[in-house]
Amino acid sequence: MKKINCLIADDEQLAREILENYVQRLDKLYLAGTCSNGAEVYNTLGNQSIDLLFLDIQMPQLTGIELLRTLKDPPAVILTTAYREYAVEGYELNVIDYLLKPVSFERFLKGIDKYESVINLRSIVSVDTVAASDNVQEAFMYIRSDKKMVKVSLKDLLYIEGVKDYVKLYLINKTIITYQTLSYFEEKLSANHFVRIHRSYIVSLKHIDAYSAAQVEIGKTSLPIGSSYVKDIMKRLEL
Repeated sequence: MKKINCLIADDEQLAREILENYVQRLDKLYLAGTCSNGAEVYNTLGNQSIDLLFLDIQMPQLTGIELLRTLKDPPAVILTTAYREYAVEGYELNVIDYLLKPVSFERFLKGIDKYESVINLRSIVSVDTVAASDNVQEAFMYIRSDKKMVKVSLKDLLYIEGVKDYVKLYLINKTIITYQTLSYFEEKLSANHFVRIHRSYIVSLKHIDAYSAAQVEIGKTSLPIGSSYVKDIMKRLEL
């Protein structure tokens, strides 16, 4: 059985030692290293293959949140912190779980179970290569949802919403929920037919009924355009 490579990042030695002890109790986990600041984490991720990162939020040089925003392709992340108020921001960055200090072994195990559930579901999401095709009328993908693989015709896909560690696909006649990231779909879908307008939304260009610099309208639904996406979106829509 392939072990899960874990990296622990916390500026407090005691917190690191507690998590080290928990990791070493489970045969399925392998402790690849520990870090005491954000810069060390950044460098380690560039040199090692890490599956799961236990990341403290309040660290010197780079906070955990700041670090996550810099990573193009981060590993799965479980946040560890004494501050409950960061939970919402953490989930917006697609973290797997959020452990409040002091972390009990029981709560740690629940975090590992959640990691395995999410990763197992992601691994069986299958996107047919035709999904990247320029012919959106024929393109489709298979999505793991409700314990089965569901065929999605891209011509019927209105928009995709990222919510914590899963996404919602809104189609003409139904909504599908699957464990995956919005960035995954952004990479797989043809840029000629789909565009990301917000950190939480990807939309079908053919289904946009109206737009402004602040939002797009798809049927009766209005979706916000993120400030960092406005310039690119306006170029795409004004062609």
